[in-house]
Amino acid sequence: MQIRKLTYDDLPHASALCLDAFMIAVAPSLSTQGVETFAKVAAAQAFADRMEGDNLMLVCVADGAITGLIELKEGRHVAMLFVAPGSQRRGIGMRLMSAALEQVRDEVVTVRASLSSVAAYESYGFALSGDVGEFAGLIYQPMEKRLP
Repeated sequence: MQIRKLTYDDLPHASALCLDAFMIAVAPSLSTQGVETFAKVAAAQAFADRMEGDNLMLVCVADGAITGLIELKEGRHVAMLFVAPGSQRRGIGMRLMSAALEQVRDEVVTVRASLSSVAAYESYGFALSGDVGEFAGLIYQPMEKRLP
């Protein structure tokens, strides 16, 4: 298992992984608008556009395939974290989170967690930091982690 930066060649696979995991774990609880919003954010071209900015995107590669992805925005906000449905509960999310946290440039890391991922973020040391919110059909729980 290797953690490395996302490359342009990875984009189709990374996008597909995020969409697959999202459709299983998150989409059933959202409106059509929320699913459409996420599909735009997780499109390969949207990833490519964000790669040009201040977003760190890391992937986990196992047996030649991308099994997980994390995106850290502006060195302080987890914008995305997905593990392939067939690869979950094997420590991939924890390894991606640990690698991303090494790159954090602030004392507090934030995330707008999907409701189905709150328990996972709590296991990574995040705590609830506000009320459930909604943006463009995406329902989220604000969370944060204070770093030592």
